[in-house]
Amino acid sequence: MDFSMPPELSAYLAELDAFIEDKIAPLQAKDDNERFFDHRRENARTDWDNNGLPRREWEELLAQARKLADEAGHYRYAWPTDMGGKAGSHLSMAVIREHLAAKGLGLFNDLQTEHSIVGNNPFVLLFKEFATPEQYARDGEALLNGAMRAAFGLTEPNHGSDATFMETRGWREDKDGKPGWRIKGEKMWTTGMHVVSHVMVFTRTSGEDGDAKGITCFIVPRDQIKIEEWMWTFNMPTDHPRISFDAWVPEDAYWGEIGKGLGIGQSFVHQNRIRQAASSLGAAVYCIEESVKYARERKPFGKPLSDNQAIQFPLVELATQAEMLRLLIRKTAWDMDHMEHKQIEKEISDKVSMCNYWANRLCCEAADRAMQVHGGMGYSRHKAFEHIYRHHRRYRITEGSEEIQIRKVAAFLFGYLGPKRKLFAEQAAAKNEYVQPTPSRA
Repeated sequence: MDFSMPPELSAYLAELDAFIEDKIAPLQAKDDNERFFDHRRENARTDWDNNGLPRREWEELLAQARKLADEAGHYRYAWPTDMGGKAGSHLSMAVIREHLAAKGLGLFNDLQTEHSIVGNNPFVLLFKEFATPEQYARDGEALLNGAMRAAFGLTEPNHGSDATFMETRGWREDKDGKPGWRIKGEKMWTTGMHVVSHVMVFTRTSGEDGDAKGITCFIVPRDQIKIEEWMWTFNMPTDHPRISFDAWVPEDAYWGEIGKGLGIGQSFVHQNRIRQAASSLGAAVYCIEESVKYARERKPFGKPLSDNQAIQFPLVELATQAEMLRLLIRKTAWDMDHMEHKQIEKEISDKVSMCNYWANRLCCEAADRAMQVHGGMGYSRHKAFEHIYRHHRRYRITEGSEEIQIRKVAAFLFGYLGPKRKLFAEQAAAKNEYVQPTPSRA
């Protein structure tokens, strides 16, 4: 087995570093844009008088950085070549996202907004994988040029991890003599509603609560959605609302197939989880390395803080976990690259969950330890650790709670799902067929 970094990927990381230094760093230094990244960051980013939404200046700055990255050929790295990208692999994206996150806070990669000079954009791959030729012809160009921006509407006020129990309902209804669908319900944490043109509204159109089949992904225009409230969170600003709708859409206003929309949601989950795991790993590495550097420099009682085993040992534990997690993330990403997209859920979904829940937990532990090592300054907003902690603490819930992800791993481990399911079923059948000999009474 070859664990070395592909030379072309190493070269691309160096190219990204040079681009950051040449184009992105000067933009961050311009016009006091540092206020969005230093101790003023939360106030600078948040329009407290406008429902806690992101300030216009903040989002305009992010857009400038993305434009520079797109012009340089970086932003669409993961997109298919026929959609203007470089067809970057899952492995490459994992390596890149760890690399950028390990640099700390900056305009090159801001995890709070899922902004990066190398875009994540899982919707693009999701659309390409599931859209029919007719849907691709209708929506493909608008999606690529940004005219269509869709929010992801799966979670509901009463249903999160139990998505198959969603209360949103859709039924066929004609309007003005035209066939279509009436869609009624509520969704929660529908991120980005202040800037999108449409919402992917996952809706039960047939079947019973708990059924995986019978869920359809409708594309509902923004003007048919009502924002009930903006949810203020641990890390501000917010772009996460609770929404409601009683909408009518034309007959063909959906992606994928009627009754088979849950697979679209699962596709999004796996792409996002492995990449987000890599980002959490990178942020954890940043916290660890900053702590080591500070411990070598700080000299209480006349000697380096790093001389103390109470400082060394917790950081050793974290560094060891980071090394092991990196191998699992990259192996899992490599496996994803070598199987059909729709097989990921069936064969290695447990590995994706392992990567994600452990990376998110590790990042929170590393940020907490960095605060402790840095003392009072670590607790202050003059260091990045509190921001990293508050953001990544979210992922222990929002990417599928770690309890749900552990349950997925257990289902694969014990053969309730995944490759072992058939093996355990065969073993159980063989056991039932075996007739226990009658004991001798001699």
